Amino acid sequence: MKKNNWIAAGALALVVLASPSWAAVSVKEADRLKGELMPLGGERAGNGKDIPPWRGGLTLPPLEYQEPGQHHVDPYPQDRPLFEITAANMEQYADHLTEGQQAMFRKYPDTFRMPIYKTRRTAAAPEWVYENTYKNAIRAELGGDGNALLYAYGGIPFPIAKTGLEAIWNHVTRWRGIYLTRRASELAVHKDGDYSLVTVQQEVEFNYYRRDRTIEDLDNVLFYYLSFTKAPARLAGGAVLVHETLNQVDEPRQAWGYNAGQRRVRRAPNLAYDTPIAAADGLRYADDTDMFNGAPDRYDWKLVGKREIYIPYNNYRLSAKDVSYDDLIQPGHLNPDYTRYEKHRVWVVEATLKEGRRHVYQRRVFYLDEDTWGIAVADQYDAAGELWRVSMAYIKTYYELPVTWTTMDVFHDLKAGRYHLQGLDNEEQGTIDYSQEPPGERYFTPAELRRRGRR
Repeated sequence: MKKNNWIAAGALALVVLASPSWAAVSVKEADRLKGELMPLGGERAGNGKDIPPWRGGLTLPPLEYQEPGQHHVDPYPQDRPLFEITAANMEQYADHLTEGQQAMFRKYPDTFRMPIYKTRRTAAAPEWVYENTYKNAIRAELGGDGNALLYAYGGIPFPIAKTGLEAIWNHVTRWRGIYLTRRASELAVHKDGDYSLVTVQQEVEFNYYRRDRTIEDLDNVLFYYLSFTKAPARLAGGAVLVHETLNQVDEPRQAWGYNAGQRRVRRAPNLAYDTPIAAADGLRYADDTDMFNGAPDRYDWKLVGKREIYIPYNNYRLSAKDVSYDDLIQPGHLNPDYTRYEKHRVWVVEATLKEGRRHVYQRRVFYLDEDTWGIAVADQYDAAGELWRVSMAYIKTYYELPVTWTTMDVFHDLKAGRYHLQGLDNEEQGTIDYSQEPPGERYFTPAELRRRGRR
């Protein structure tokens, strides 16, 4: 990857002068992160009813959790649903449901349920991430019409977000660890509940959070991603390498694919926006992954405000090792017996397709967990303005780090009556392993992709 010259102070000044920028907050306002706001920007206080105050989150594993990478032990095994939302009573709770969630009840009135549990604000991150977030609050900016992140490193860039673009950048750059390895499966579920697995070995290094880096060292790289397909046999050996950039408009993400049959590495320049993902059987596009990723330049972004919504949270049962894939998968949606929803405050961000730009989604509404800035639910509309797809991230806290992230993501197509599931690892030997040292950028190269593909 070319040297990121735009990060230098002089070049940054030119970028900011040449296009609108979004400025950092004052020190006085940033100091709210040490008082009324939690370190990543959420409100410390509860709502006085069913959302409790944040008291530091979940930072220690249960005693039964013995080694890195093992399946997580549920820290709240005694919790039981307080009540369930169904198609019969959803109107009673409509103020706390997204349009997409309500559509799921209408689409699957006999089977879709949302078990509502006690809200536990388990979100947590290391202290050094909090410290970097405070620094970012008073230095981070957006340039290049909001498509370039400047002066930020190692934490949430805009913990006191003022715009929709700032909020979505918080999601894109949120804390997800430094280096992880994982073997997991994804699958497309047909209307009758039938499915076939695609299993991959994944490795991700979040360059933005490398503690031995500085802002000047980032070289415009947010993270490196490497994925090898392990099953089925007809796909085994294929691989994908991605260098995810912080400014994808001036320097788009770089991607390569390895074809095991041809033993060749090829550039994959179109792995962005609404490019279909082959393993998803047409149910997930490139920028659906992680609820949203990549360049934000095709949309106008609006920070609508904050709401209290029932979102997937603390889903340890869903990812338990004693739960099989057949237990989880059923026609239309996951088996509700294994899901957990809690009421949390969320930021609502609306993305509307810019005039003259192209994307299969005309409008998208994202619901970002206020404690982490991660998108928990996404409602997505087609060119005619009809609600088309509903995506949900089933969140839990990886207390061994700690980091609060998804355990699996589900992408529902309301028109087709099918869904795609990403992140299944119940039947694997373990889950995400954060214990290994990051290998560095030399490991994530096309040459390494070719070498490992041949093994």
